Amino acid sequence: MTTRQQVDEFLGLRRIAVVGVSRNPKDFSYTLWQEFRQRRYEAVPVNPAADQIDGQACYARVQDIVPPVTGALLMTTPPVTERVVRDCAGAGIRHVWMYGGAAGPGAASREALDFCAANGIDVVSGQCPYMFLPDTPFFHGMHGAWKKLTGSYPK
Repeated sequence: MTTRQQVDEFLGLRRIAVVGVSRNPKDFSYTLWQEFRQRRYEAVPVNPAADQIDGQACYARVQDIVPPVTGALLMTTPPVTERVVRDCAGAGIRHVWMYGGAAGPGAASREALDFCAANGIDVVSGQCPYMFLPDTPFFHGMHGAWKKLTGSYPK
């Protein structure tokens, strides 16, 4: 289970990959990537189908990023996440956030979580970063409040 300390450690990283970011400005992955950029993170886009997004170089895999990142936010489907965590291990990334929102399965899978545990990769799973970033829109705070009520908010 994810702890608040893991969330804070990930958000304390300043250079992260955002894996699975879309080129579509209306897609949630794009919006979240932009949010990190606006908050002065070096948020590096990773999408094998794009050479650049919003004028920023985009990489096919986390191992291709130079200089390397220290963490990766995975906005991917569970089968893709299973491949990406192996890439993260190969790139020396030790902090991974497997996105999880209010609806849908999120990025995590049991196989990916087990791989990370066996390879010393710290994981935040099943959470949306917006719930932990200061001064986010009201509905993200409501998402956090709901998770607190249901006991699924990190302690």
